[in-house]
Amino acid sequence: MPLRSVAVVLQEPVALFEYGVLAEVFGLDRTDEGVPAFDYRVCSEEDRPLDARNGTTVSAAHGLDATLDADLVAIPASNAAWNPSPAVVEALQAAHARGAWIMSVCSGVFSLGAAGILDGRSCTTHWRHAAELAALYPKAHVDPDVLYVRDGNVISSAGTAAGIDAALHLVRTELGAQVAATISRRMVVPPHRDGGQRQYVERPVPSCEAESLGPLLQWMVANLDQAFTVDDLARRATMSPRTFARRFVAETGTTPHQWVTDQRVLRARQLLEETDLSVEEVARDAGFGSAALLRHHFSRCTGISPTAFRTQHRVSA
Repeated sequence: MPLRSVAVVLQEPVALFEYGVLAEVFGLDRTDEGVPAFDYRVCSEEDRPLDARNGTTVSAAHGLDATLDADLVAIPASNAAWNPSPAVVEALQAAHARGAWIMSVCSGVFSLGAAGILDGRSCTTHWRHAAELAALYPKAHVDPDVLYVRDGNVISSAGTAAGIDAALHLVRTELGAQVAATISRRMVVPPHRDGGQRQYVERPVPSCEAESLGPLLQWMVANLDQAFTVDDLARRATMSPRTFARRFVAETGTTPHQWVTDQRVLRARQLLEETDLSVEEVARDAGFGSAALLRHHFSRCTGISPTAFRTQHRVSA
């Protein structure tokens, strides 16, 4: 269903960061920049301020009845997520039954499990909780090493910032790449991190005197039509190829080749949505070189061909 209304279900204690992710993506008015306004509802079973256990309380303006017609029902992390109330379970089940989007951030996924929504589905959560999630809900297919998973109309994300990636993925899916890019630019976060990128778990970052690769990544995005090799990028970053490859995975969660491919697919999506360029021209502009190579990578990443994507997502140029 189209994404116009968003209901965020809070449970006590409220995890402020995970709740804040949803508020930042869906709860701010960005209509002045062309982002459609969301009917944003903060919901709770309790008719009182909810404790965040850090000196902060959060008041929800709506009861759970506000989830009844919401296009997206999202549930952020909470220590209560492991044992949600019957009313929260019922609200999630009702939303799922009518085909609404369901999204969890971090440990919020345990409430989805309690509602039976994870049965037979792929999902994820913070790496620290993945084994417990799999043990509690053996019918779920838990992937402990990704940022987020979409299975049908259910999206689950890993810890903290992975919720941003999952929320922007949903915005991109429903409202297009340009809207997602506008929101991410305001949030000063990357416009696209693929869900299959690895979580930042207990893997030590290699010792390196260089600064963040951020400037290099920005240069790469601005020059996607060029051919990149690890050796060339390592020289630009003033590192050895081996050190560069390790550092790249540590900072982005994926390899240079996969990162560039993902960014090129994202660029192709934007061009297909917003321009009248032919598929061959899109392929050259995005750095794939040929329409055949574009079709291969685009279909692998999105599940559909560039032509089918343009038909489904075309907006006025």
